[in-house]
Amino acid sequence: MLCRAALSPLVRSPGWCFVLSPHAIAAISRLYLPYHTQRLRNESIRCWSNIPFITMPLSRAHGKSFAHRSELKHAKRIVVKLGSAVVTRGDECGLALGRLASIVEQVSVLQNQGREMMIVTSGAVAFGKQRLRHEILLSQSVRQALHSGQSQLKDMAIPVLEARACAAAGQSGLMALYEAMFTQYSICAAQILVTNLDFHDEQKRRNLNGTLHELLRMNIVPIINTNDAVVPPPEPNSDLQGVISVKDNDSLAARLAVEMKTDLLIVLSDVEGLFDSPPGSDDAKLIDIFYPGDQQSVTFGTKSRVGMGGMEAKVKAALWALQGGTSVVIANGTHPKISGHVITDIVDGKKVGTFFSEVKPAGPTVEQQAEMARTGGRTLAALQPEQRAEIICRLADLLTDQREEILLANKKDLEEAENKGRLALPLLKRLSLSTSKLNSLAIGLRQIAASSQDSVGRVIRRTRIAKDLELEQVTVPIGVLLVIFESRPDCLPQVSALAIASGNGLLLKGGKEAAYSNQILHHLTQEALSIHGVKDAVQLVNTREEVEDLCRLDKLIDLIIPRGSSQLVRDIQKAAKGIPVMGHSEGICHVYVDTDASVEKVTRIIRDSKCEYPAACNALETLLIHRDLLRTPLFDQIIDMLRVEQVKIHAGPKFASYLTFSPSEVKSLRTEYGDLECCIEVVDSVQEAVEHIHKYGSSHTDVIITENEKTAQFFLQHVDSACVFWNASTRFSDGYRFGLGAEVGISTSRIHARGPVGIEGLLTTKWLLRGDNHVVSDFSEHGSMKYLHESLPLPQRNTS
Repeated sequence: MLCRAALSPLVRSPGWCFVLSPHAIAAISRLYLPYHTQRLRNESIRCWSNIPFITMPLSRAHGKSFAHRSELKHAKRIVVKLGSAVVTRGDECGLALGRLASIVEQVSVLQNQGREMMIVTSGAVAFGKQRLRHEILLSQSVRQALHSGQSQLKDMAIPVLEARACAAAGQSGLMALYEAMFTQYSICAAQILVTNLDFHDEQKRRNLNGTLHELLRMNIVPIINTNDAVVPPPEPNSDLQGVISVKDNDSLAARLAVEMKTDLLIVLSDVEGLFDSPPGSDDAKLIDIFYPGDQQSVTFGTKSRVGMGGMEAKVKAALWALQGGTSVVIANGTHPKISGHVITDIVDGKKVGTFFSEVKPAGPTVEQQAEMARTGGRTLAALQPEQRAEIICRLADLLTDQREEILLANKKDLEEAENKGRLALPLLKRLSLSTSKLNSLAIGLRQIAASSQDSVGRVIRRTRIAKDLELEQVTVPIGVLLVIFESRPDCLPQVSALAIASGNGLLLKGGKEAAYSNQILHHLTQEALSIHGVKDAVQLVNTREEVEDLCRLDKLIDLIIPRGSSQLVRDIQKAAKGIPVMGHSEGICHVYVDTDASVEKVTRIIRDSKCEYPAACNALETLLIHRDLLRTPLFDQIIDMLRVEQVKIHAGPKFASYLTFSPSEVKSLRTEYGDLECCIEVVDSVQEAVEHIHKYGSSHTDVIITENEKTAQFFLQHVDSACVFWNASTRFSDGYRFGLGAEVGISTSRIHARGPVGIEGLLTTKWLLRGDNHVVSDFSEHGSMKYLHESLPLPQRNTS
């Protein structure tokens, strides 16, 4: 075993064995740790001699691997294995410096969080090959220039380079590169070269173990590699009983991880992870979680373009490490879009690569649920409209018949939420179910059933392209919907009914605060679906899947609909890559009181808009008042009513300027309070009201109160929001109140569905062309046919 500590160009020893004196320790302290001094006051400190080290509250009893990805954030000791394909360039001569720098940065971030990082690296052979090729070319060019002239330089041949010689030439350069990169983050690195004998000899094993523990204790990152300059060729089938033989860096990383009782082993290669068949084949699917015993279901392909081990070697090493109590993730370290954060994403518990786990979940994975929802949705869409309506009516009956069980489950959720104190009062109100809510739900569902008779397969356009060639555009389901909702168990049957009516498969992800309520409501939904054998069309995600991970399933999910806080919606819009998101991030609704407003209407509409349900997204948040109404009896009535209703008032900048003693001035005019609070601002005209709404609103719902029809028409025409009302409460912005039966949400985006989204918003179209031996060449300049493009009457809609 050879060891060299990379401390600093000023204090590095030229030899391979490095002994630290107290003076050297003090020097290291002065050189590398001054940047920590500001953080020491707020973070826990680990001391070795008199040197402080930043630490994290990370510790667990080693012996059992993590069961779920979400637990990986608790990993303290981590080994990162860099495959040859990750470290080297595509031409296999030289290092991929950009990737290597990114990996060093990520390892440094984790090391500075207080984790203990180790790197098992390849790359010495490639780096040495680059150096030796350069030396050979230089030598040959000099000789040939002297004897043959420049004309023969292009014909020079480079001999095949022996790997051991390349490794010997590349080791020092590779380590120097790591030293330079880690120094940028004030981190020390140490190189350790090992061979198989270092693990088979008990004394050498103890020496290696002691060296690594000492380096970790000193906050140094060990960089380990097989000593390829002297290592013999690997012997086939040389594993001992219960021990993995070090044949390549995969087996080295696994052996090292178990020897050092490591929490996590990250194996970076040039593939995304483990596939159920060779990557690149038509049916290859990435395996998210791999369990011991699943090897039989996997077909291994060829090994990577460089390096000693292929995927089969990686899986063998990973399973051996897993058996030894170390969690393992195999991921892609070469993809330009993810390599810059792949290591930190894995430690954060994000769905990257293949996670090896000994704990197999009882139910299907979310990918399997999405496939089931798609298959079930297609079967659902093929049913007769009366059959889909029958399912929805059955669900409506179950909501009332099983109300006692539903309310009992909801009571459990409410009690847990209140005991833990994790929900604000508005969210508790959303979480609560009641008999009246269930009755309203049942009525809404029956309304959906009645109005959905010809939703799927409805012809919306017919065109005669030419003689005996007719084109139809018909409505079809979007596919698989992912609806993510918080604290709203009543959302589950509503959305399920709309998905059933529109023939869509559905994935539901509810908040854990409504777990009991969601479980029984989903059970009742599947019971209703079972009457026509489509139980799998609606799936409830119960796994510990992060929302961000669900948003990456772009090959399985066609549309995401978030229902919850503005922060949830923004997070989903940011996380969704390649999947459209339908919804609104904020509900900043305005009511503008015009000079010609009716005294009787103003207080009623404002009270209903703000106080009827202040937590709703369609509740009033900003009240705009025409300047001429200040200090009038109408203005006083508005203020008195808000005070009686205990609404906290925030003054806008212009409103505050008119007052001697004003309420607290608003921090932002773009605020959704979601409670008994609102902002009051003054405007000079309806035009200024429209401009204010466009600048500070969220395109949700905005209202004008006036008796002047001309002013009202100007407001209705010019306000660019999803819902614009005249002399009506903002609270009417709702699918049930619009007669849609229910809604999957309110959309403020500019896609096909806007405002409250019912069945129509969950449909798209496809084109059906019926011909008789028609070909495009018949319509050419000298062809026998001509385009007609005649509009044809649509079939009569079923309105029964």
